[in-house]
Amino acid sequence: MGGFVDEAQVHVKAGNGGAGAVAFRREAHVSRGGPDGGDGGHGGDVWLVASTNQASLLAFRDHPHRRATDGGHGGGKRRHGARGRSLEVPVPVGTVVRTRDGSVLADLAGPGDRWQAAAGGRGGRGNARFLSNRRRAPAFAEQGEPGEERWLDLELKLVADVALVGMPNAGKSTLISRISAARPKIADYPFTTLEPHLGVVRVGSAGDETEFVVADVPGLVQGAAEGRGLGDRFLRHVERARVLLLVLDLAPADGAGPAEQERILLDELARYRPELLARPRLAVGSKADLVPDGLVPDGTEGVDLRVSGVTGAGTGELVGRLAAAVVQARAGDAVAERAIVVHRPVPEGVEVTRADDGSFVVAGRSALRAVALSDLTDAGAVDYLQHRLRRLGVERALVRAGVRDGDVVHLGPLSFVYQRHEGVDAAAGPAPEGPRPARRRRAR
Repeated sequence: MGGFVDEAQVHVKAGNGGAGAVAFRREAHVSRGGPDGGDGGHGGDVWLVASTNQASLLAFRDHPHRRATDGGHGGGKRRHGARGRSLEVPVPVGTVVRTRDGSVLADLAGPGDRWQAAAGGRGGRGNARFLSNRRRAPAFAEQGEPGEERWLDLELKLVADVALVGMPNAGKSTLISRISAARPKIADYPFTTLEPHLGVVRVGSAGDETEFVVADVPGLVQGAAEGRGLGDRFLRHVERARVLLLVLDLAPADGAGPAEQERILLDELARYRPELLARPRLAVGSKADLVPDGLVPDGTEGVDLRVSGVTGAGTGELVGRLAAAVVQARAGDAVAERAIVVHRPVPEGVEVTRADDGSFVVAGRSALRAVALSDLTDAGAVDYLQHRLRRLGVERALVRAGVRDGDVVHLGPLSFVYQRHEGVDAAAGPAPEGPRPARRRRAR
């Protein structure tokens, strides 16, 4: 059964990179054919894309997994593997992406906003890429890098021009059904609206009309900012509204007059987000049809307009005033710059930290990628990895961190016991245990 879902989790898995090939040229009349293994293809990425075709996060409730395709493996004759297809995952406009600990990663507030949720693994290089004067017949290739994989929290904050804010059973649903084509549930009891509803309002003649979106937010009660009633779970849908419309009940059942209602609503908004009080707002008295003509209820001094969602009285003027406020607010937004993505990249340099057990942990995208791509079962690949880590400054960083012989070093999935080789300059740093390349002698 469908419904409105504004919180969900998604598991994204980018495609793994394809492995490079180990191959040698073998043809008739060609002696000593060189290496010709091709590269593996890169894995596909996973992108989250804000789409106006999505209204809620319902699609992730029962099916949270999204995965891109893997890259193809390399082949002989320098044939490269195919690149994996990237996956675009549509999410509603206004989706905020967070890590499981609550850190914001992306805010997809506009249509077409996109963010890379998981990067595909890099394809491994074939053995033809490792041909050099020192390695005339490299018998190793790189493995494919695993694609990124993680769980993310999705939170939807509705993007609307106008948000209807009022106490329970204040007539918000009746009003939005009068001024737009929205058809929320309407009944004569509190908390009839249990989920937000959006309605589109058009004002003016064809070719010169103003169109804006109105959000009907479930009713707020005193203490909503602390979670009372439906709580702050729905207050977040007010955050992005350009204009706030306070709907005050002129015939309240509990006896709280419009002025008291307005005080409570503004207090809850201020406690949730103080900046909301700086938004343009309009206060209207609803249910004017229940108030006898000429009778002015107590506490209506701050009411800008009296309307009735049942008879339509005052709604024409209300829509015109809302359209003017929205146009003015949009003009201000066009000047201001909007930061779409809050991105925290993995550090590119090499960083060494000391673990609680006394071992050393090496971090850094380039160093971790070097290990992930290497075939640690091949002596030639391990030899190349040692030289590559030395060029990246891993050994120098370990020396500066105080590593000594016998200490355990962790580098991604690779763990080894540090052992200083004789003849290695301390400034250059030690090398992990493993086969050492033979030095070439100078010709005399």
